[in-house]
Amino acid sequence: MKDFLLGIQLYSVRDDLEKDFEGTLKKIKAMGYDGVEFAGLYGNCPCKIKKICAELDLIPISAHVPFAEMIENPEVLKDYAEIGCKFVVIPYLTEEYRPGNEKFGEVIEGAKLLGTKANELGMKLCYHNHDFEFVKLNGEYALDILYKEVSADLLQTEIDTCWVNVGGENPAEYVKKYAGRAEIVHLKDFNGGKSENMYALIGIDEEAKEEAENANKFEFRPVGYGVQNFPAILEASKEAGAKWVIVEQDEPSMGKSRMECAEMSINYLNTL
Repeated sequence: MKDFLLGIQLYSVRDDLEKDFEGTLKKIKAMGYDGVEFAGLYGNCPCKIKKICAELDLIPISAHVPFAEMIENPEVLKDYAEIGCKFVVIPYLTEEYRPGNEKFGEVIEGAKLLGTKANELGMKLCYHNHDFEFVKLNGEYALDILYKEVSADLLQTEIDTCWVNVGGENPAEYVKKYAGRAEIVHLKDFNGGKSENMYALIGIDEEAKEEAENANKFEFRPVGYGVQNFPAILEASKEAGAKWVIVEQDEPSMGKSRMECAEMSINYLNTL
């Protein structure tokens, strides 16, 4: 792992953060993570979070901020610039914004606007994919259309390697496809196959969660405990010029807690 700095997407340990924000960050640092990617600030002001990170020597890498929230109020990016984040990320698209639906064009134009705003604040905008971007529009994946329509100076990739695999493509090859544009790569493992209600498993639709868990026995796993070929993914990330690799696990599994899964992931990565 000497080729990268290692972070964790804090959505992975969200229950712990709600109970004890600062204490959870201390534990994350003690595990050996170099930095964190935010998904909400849990009622803390940016100045407080900046101070906590500085005291812990924990790098505030980036933040996932809902697309609609950023479009409605682009000034929210200033909060993450104040914390010290170098990247801000479009994390997920609700149904109306997804490829093939009426507002996908707004995502393309919105990314240009937000990328410009991020640059003005000394940050870079990234896009974090799921599998729904691997639908073809006029013979081309929607994800590739997005990156073709929005220039690299305004939009970087944050390839989620789990969802690339679920979408039917080779994660390592897809990371290499965006060499020079892939400063952050998401490391996510899983077991089982694609199901009808996949997004119940990332906390979007709780009512469908049990059904989704039973379909094809799909579950997110700690890094190294599922089907992903991480040596190949890490080699591809190195070739692509990645500076950060970020662990993400939407839901715990294998009878472990969220924090235990986070520790299993970094312990595995430290063996490589």
